[in-house]
Amino acid sequence: MREQRCDVLVAGGGLGGVAAALAASARGLAVVMSEPSDWIGGQLTSQAVPPDEHRWIESHGCTATYRALRDGIREHYRRHFPLTDAARASDELNPGACTVSRLGHEPRVALAVLEELLAPARASGRLRVLLQHAPVAATCDGDRVAAVTLRGPDGELIVWADWFLDASETGALLPLAGAEHVTGFESVRDTGEPHAPAERQPDNLQPVTVCFALDHLDGEDHTIDRPAGYERFAERFTWVAPDPQTLRPVPRRLDPNPPEDPLAIGPDFDDSDLDKDLWRFRRIAARGLFLPGAYRSDITLVNWPQVDYNDEPVLDGGDEGARTLSRSFLYWMQTHGWPGLRLRGDVVGDTRDGLAKAPYIRESRRLVAERTVREQDIALDVRGAHGAVRFDDSVGVGHYRIDLHPSTGGDPYLDLATCPFQLPLGALLPVRVDNLLAAGKAIGTTHITNGAYRLHPIEWNAGEAAGHLAAFCSHHRVPPRAVRARPALLETFQRTLDAAGVQRDWPR
Repeated sequence: MREQRCDVLVAGGGLGGVAAALAASARGLAVVMSEPSDWIGGQLTSQAVPPDEHRWIESHGCTATYRALRDGIREHYRRHFPLTDAARASDELNPGACTVSRLGHEPRVALAVLEELLAPARASGRLRVLLQHAPVAATCDGDRVAAVTLRGPDGELIVWADWFLDASETGALLPLAGAEHVTGFESVRDTGEPHAPAERQPDNLQPVTVCFALDHLDGEDHTIDRPAGYERFAERFTWVAPDPQTLRPVPRRLDPNPPEDPLAIGPDFDDSDLDKDLWRFRRIAARGLFLPGAYRSDITLVNWPQVDYNDEPVLDGGDEGARTLSRSFLYWMQTHGWPGLRLRGDVVGDTRDGLAKAPYIRESRRLVAERTVREQDIALDVRGAHGAVRFDDSVGVGHYRIDLHPSTGGDPYLDLATCPFQLPLGALLPVRVDNLLAAGKAIGTTHITNGAYRLHPIEWNAGEAAGHLAAFCSHHRVPPRAVRARPALLETFQRTLDAAGVQRDWPR
């Protein structure tokens, strides 16, 4: 069997994985990053989920490298796309003029910019990226991971390393390494959270979604073949909110030909109808921002409530049900008044069925961590004017509502306002395994707080902090728990993050 040695193995090439690889390699470590699909970028690329971000993202609330990614996406459009003069001149260019974010863009653009960010480390030999490789086994020695076996197109590869970072979409390393972890809903006895159930519900997870790209050619018919299994889902589809008791309104309008708003740069976060306009919500190309003829139509990404697949938990493979649901919803729309909707598989990578390469997995396995963030740490109705709990070991910041979609256990939407919050170092650290770090969705959150920490800039921040921590511990020859436990070491590490442009606190 083939073998390789490196300083750090990063399992998962999504946003957390890329950020971790960038940070660790920049500090001189030899890094191997594996990615199950053939695209790095996770949510932004293979999963076709444009960024969900907070209202202050243009000025603060993310790391310097995440800002470089955002700036790079805008600059890519300015260099390579036929923008109008007004759009090109906009400092806050939003190519999709969408309402979910201030930066709606095509997945391939994010992929190109991420590749640019990684190029220097790959050229120097400090970083090796293994696409279409997934972890399948781990070799452990007591409380340390010694090696992880990756399976790829050419067979298996054993990677020996000093540090192992789980940046996977599902927390794939946790069970392989024997790290204590949880899935689904914790009980109120476990966490004390106001919205936790009386008993643990490990199979009650957020739904997955297989997204897809659409444009609309009025007067044409692009109806796909009726999907096998369509009857299973057809009765679910509606433009009307299915549950009047939900705390958040469900989008219910579709207008593929909205009025032109070519200079729109982002959403009005105070608009109560923000997410009801399905077409503009996750639009990634607004043709009014480009020269005539550049696009025949707007392009939008479908990540809407109608394609949330909550029939069963989906963690490792088995996304065929979710794919059938997505194609069935497209067919339903095309046969209920919109035959001009055209599936744009080319936008998401020319996949076999025209849908995104990978499902958007909202909820991972989660580390039993030294510090688990709970609802009462960040919820606005609990914390009020005091703001979120301040963590002395903060390694980043984030903000998003606690946004739980209807679950595999039958729960309706749970939508709770939060205070701007921090990311504690303790959430990256296992309670036992010494050289394994969470670097993405596997951090120490609960089922409830995962709904606020799972978004793009926070996942990136977690990965970046984990990459810096692996390098810091390697250079200082200390275990991660010692960094958190010793005030002098913690202060030194936090100064390292400050110097790297990692914001650790919100302005007062």
